[in-house]
Amino acid sequence: MLKGKKILVGVTGSIAAYKTAFLVRLLKKAEAEVRVVMTPSASQFIGPVTLATLSKNPVEIDFVNSSQTDWTNHVELGLWADLFLVVPATAATIAKMANGLCDNLLLATYLSAKCPVWIAPAMDLDMYKHPSTINNLKTLAGFGNRIIEARDGELASGLEGKGRVEEPEVILEMLDNHFSQVESLAGVTAVVTAGPTYEKLDPVRFIGNHSSGKMGFAIANELADKGAKVQLIAGPNQQSIQHQNITVTNVQSAEEMFSAVQKHMDADIFVMAAAVADYTPVNVADQKMKKKEGELTIKLKRTQDILLSVGQNKKPHQTVVGFAMETENEVQNAQSKLQKKKADLIVLNSLRTEGAGFKVDTNQVTFVEQENVTDLPLMSKKEVAERIVNKIIDLRNDA
Repeated sequence: MLKGKKILVGVTGSIAAYKTAFLVRLLKKAEAEVRVVMTPSASQFIGPVTLATLSKNPVEIDFVNSSQTDWTNHVELGLWADLFLVVPATAATIAKMANGLCDNLLLATYLSAKCPVWIAPAMDLDMYKHPSTINNLKTLAGFGNRIIEARDGELASGLEGKGRVEEPEVILEMLDNHFSQVESLAGVTAVVTAGPTYEKLDPVRFIGNHSSGKMGFAIANELADKGAKVQLIAGPNQQSIQHQNITVTNVQSAEEMFSAVQKHMDADIFVMAAAVADYTPVNVADQKMKKKEGELTIKLKRTQDILLSVGQNKKPHQTVVGFAMETENEVQNAQSKLQKKKADLIVLNSLRTEGAGFKVDTNQVTFVEQENVTDLPLMSKKEVAERIVNKIIDLRNDA
């Protein structure tokens, strides 16, 4: 599946840079198109001439070449690639990527890239397990980047532990699997809702919930990675996403989210992952409500049910997935929701499971279908997203 694929390889200043030569050679044998961008320090570990010879393309290091006349267009590099693979990725480069620092061509290309970005760390074990590195990798994963976890083994320092960059043969297989899966949703359109909704009480206050949007954003990214054109409708959140297949519509209230979904009712896939308010204030004050003596009563009315509307209008070619957050009688309530909302799948979350639910980076869910109930173990939200999207593909293949 790599034939004709455009792979941009980013190389940073690590002793593991020598492995990049083997990877580039394997990619060329698989008939991929390969270009290489290096940080200045990477050339101290492997020669640009070596990678240029193997890739059959000039290696880019500087914004301006030695003639001082030709500017290297980092935007063009990012747009050219079907996938940008940073291997090996040092702790310094990972930190800069996570925080938007841009002091070399590789980083400028990363910030401009519209394609999927994969990052393969390589460093000493103490650096790899340092809290700052762990947080930076979590941040990058939260942006939708894929982290190729480092391996255990002997390190350049002479120590034994996790920090070795993944082997070229394994990375090649992962790339091949990725592009095989990309074709599975090519030409398919999807709508994903994510995050909370905020229901205004006055210009200052609102009724909301603790949803971070992480799960919905991960699902949108996974659908896009497999070729779907995704409309992501997001309530207030602190997430970010950058994918050429994703269009983001930001909303505040349940009413705004309902209206945004209604504009895309011809989509093939609906994943309603947002934590939408069930009630909204009947009256919204024009001015900030002043504190008074005694209690305050706020009259609420029901919001429009987005999942129910999608399910009731579902066409034969459409697949509808809803989410259920429960605290008691979880499976029974999810099964009832499946029937009432006419969904194909309910993804059940339980707030009673440690490490699952709002704001955290992990989740534990149960797939509730017409005939089957499947419990999944606690895993990262990215892994949960992969399972959900794979399940959607299975449902569509069985339809």
